[in-house]
Amino acid sequence: MSSFGFSADPLDPARYRQLLIDDACGGFVSFEGWVRNHNDNRPVVRLEYQAYEELGRKEGQRVLEEARQKFEISSALCVHRVGALEIGDMAVWVGVSAHHRDAAFKACRYIIDEIKHRVPIWKKEHYADGDSGWINC
Repeated sequence: MSSFGFSADPLDPARYRQLLIDDACGGFVSFEGWVRNHNDNRPVVRLEYQAYEELGRKEGQRVLEEARQKFEISSALCVHRVGALEIGDMAVWVGVSAHHRDAAFKACRYIIDEIKHRVPIWKKEHYADGDSGWINC
């Protein structure tokens, strides 16, 4: 199973992990990206994510399929938040199951790096001084 999606609701890592459990797999790796309170030496108070969801789902799915081809993994899942997020909220979750841990680690890193580079997601940072700005992820 490989799947990419967006969610306006808080992410549920326990639920996603359950979707990746496979008795044939000896390794599971996940990554959680959280909203932090600063960027480029500026205090951040909240974020807003927007995505071109139709294209984003297709490109995200393509990334997961590439990971399956490049690494010996069984399953991969990635969910990215859209909408308003507060400090500490989870913005993205990636999980990978594989027969062996090395492939799971490598695939998880590949997926998050490619998602950030290729999927049409934009982040608006809201700063403590009242200013804000869009950042293409």
